[in-house]
Amino acid sequence: MSEQVIIFDTTLRDGEQSPGISLDQGEKLEIAEQLARLGVDYIEAGFPIASQGDFEGVRAIAESVGRSTPARTAPVICGLSRTALKDIDRCWEAIEAAESRRIHTFIATSPTHMEHKLRMTPEQVKAEAASAVTHARAYTDDVEFSPEDASRSDFDFMCEVLQIAIDAGAGTLNIPDTVGYATPVEWGERIRAIRERVTGDYVISSHCHNDLGLAVANSLAAVQAGARQVECTINGIGERAGNAAMEEIVMAIRTRPDIYLDMEVGIQTEELAKSSRLVSRLTGYPVQYNKAVVGRNAFAHEAGIHQHGVLRERTTYEIMDPSAVGAGESQIVLGKHSGRAAFKDTLQKMGIDIHGDALQSAFERFKELADRKVQLTDADLEALVVEEMGGSVDHAFELVSLATAGGSVGTGNTPQADVVLLVEGEKHEAHAEGDGMVDASCQAIRQATGIEGRLTDYTVMSVTGGVDALADVALSFETTDGLKVSGRGLSSDVVEASARAFVAALNKVVRVRASGEDPNAVVRPGSLDFKL
Repeated sequence: MSEQVIIFDTTLRDGEQSPGISLDQGEKLEIAEQLARLGVDYIEAGFPIASQGDFEGVRAIAESVGRSTPARTAPVICGLSRTALKDIDRCWEAIEAAESRRIHTFIATSPTHMEHKLRMTPEQVKAEAASAVTHARAYTDDVEFSPEDASRSDFDFMCEVLQIAIDAGAGTLNIPDTVGYATPVEWGERIRAIRERVTGDYVISSHCHNDLGLAVANSLAAVQAGARQVECTINGIGERAGNAAMEEIVMAIRTRPDIYLDMEVGIQTEELAKSSRLVSRLTGYPVQYNKAVVGRNAFAHEAGIHQHGVLRERTTYEIMDPSAVGAGESQIVLGKHSGRAAFKDTLQKMGIDIHGDALQSAFERFKELADRKVQLTDADLEALVVEEMGGSVDHAFELVSLATAGGSVGTGNTPQADVVLLVEGEKHEAHAEGDGMVDASCQAIRQATGIEGRLTDYTVMSVTGGVDALADVALSFETTDGLKVSGRGLSSDVVEASARAFVAALNKVVRVRASGEDPNAVVRPGSLDFKL
């Protein structure tokens, strides 16, 4: 038979204690509802004595999320309380409406906490623990007790206090590494030793903080040592460096059944990514890109070797299926390390089917842009193909190079541009000055091509967000004989994008004249013939 590892979520209690986080009642309810959908066993909804707002938030969760419906079984709603009897009374008042409820009471057992914070003797601490658990048991059979700062507590004394709590009626002993001091080997040994020393029928729990970056590792070590409850938060938010991240603990147990033998968690893992996004949005705490399981890059591959392997067989470079955590599919992120196979595969998934020389031309342009440290998205690629390919038409003009100078603010220098174009296969160079860099570039291109006219419209857009976003320039041009065309250019540099758009427009001038089309027809950007 499998043993269940109970997931005790403290996002709304310890997580909200993160600096700068203050959730209102509606936000707490939204997160609690998602935690219920996720399938957590316990929701520690708050610290009711802390404030009226916290009390009301816990009560609202107890009344709403703490009740079963035909669609779901309600999680147990837990409130945190110090050992003061008024704290316990207030806690019970907040959680009473829930279908299943737990009181979690705690007192510090480390020498530094007892001396400097509590100003209590060890005997007083033992008396407080007995009194609190006894009082809480008058309200509910489900009582949890924690010896705060357990990792720095004298082991023998802490076990005395734990035994007192069990004898008074506690059913769960939570061992908190309050300041993130423990390491995995010693934490596992401490959990194992407590199980051997403290007698009775109870569940042992682990609550780890991340001050040394070991919260998840310590939690998993505790599970291997016999802990059957883990206290954790979504995205690992919490005091200081945070708490153990639920998503990492859950997926470690699911992914390594050879290590966590006959253990299971009741979490609906497909809801993990959604839960992560919700908590991030409501708390204002961003999820780091390389965060395990739920980070933006968790299932993203940019290196060509990795991309090639994943395209052939996902498990070559992924130990988890992204769909199992609600993250969709593996992402092939196109950048300067990407290969042609990944580039072609990405285009095909977008519905763009190009081959041969056309594919090679687009790939070379892509690599040129990617070398400028631009991460190209689907929108970028579509714009690139439209701008670069233009169907199978021949180009009379091709931009080889562009160099600009002058025009800095306050210098008084006149903007200048030097261009090199291929004109019917031959190199043409031109130099020009203008009112700005874009104007100077266009003047030089006019000289190199010999086509005269005027710009009638000019628009710059960002294809995607970020400081390295591609500039997408669309412009309209009217020749001196009344032919109106438009062009589009794409680059990480707005001047280069403008030059490419102008060259594209002039290529249309040549094509329209050669075809004998109506000189007043408007050729719109984006109307190029390629397969979507």
